[in-house]
Amino acid sequence: MTYLILADLLVLVHLLFIIFVLLGGLLLMLRGSLIFVHLPAVIWAALISFKGWICPLTPLENHLRRVAGSADYEQGFVEHYLIPIIYPNNLTPNIQVMLGIFALLINLCIYCLVYYKRMAKHDGKRG
Repeated sequence: MTYLILADLLVLVHLLFIIFVLLGGLLLMLRGSLIFVHLPAVIWAALISFKGWICPLTPLENHLRRVAGSADYEQGFVEHYLIPIIYPNNLTPNIQVMLGIFALLINLCIYCLVYYKRMAKHDGKRG
């Protein structure tokens, strides 16, 4: 049971990482130094998408489930709602690359917004 809970927590961490990659740039408006955490996360996610690599969290989660003796997901909240978001059934290499491009475009827009807000704030202090 402990391994299943750990596997479920790992899926939740995986989802939070994906959300951070997609929207974490917004946190730069609060603290600009987060760019040193967010930008490498975006680059890592893009590399995984473009190269077709498997995120290290996926094999770890599968290992925890195997150790727990559970090959199939049970129908709990995590399995029913989060797993299909993180591991879609029809994920092809082309779709994976498109998701990577989408993530980069979202972050480009967010970084432009953050830059614009910071410049407007900086210009307001000058004038």
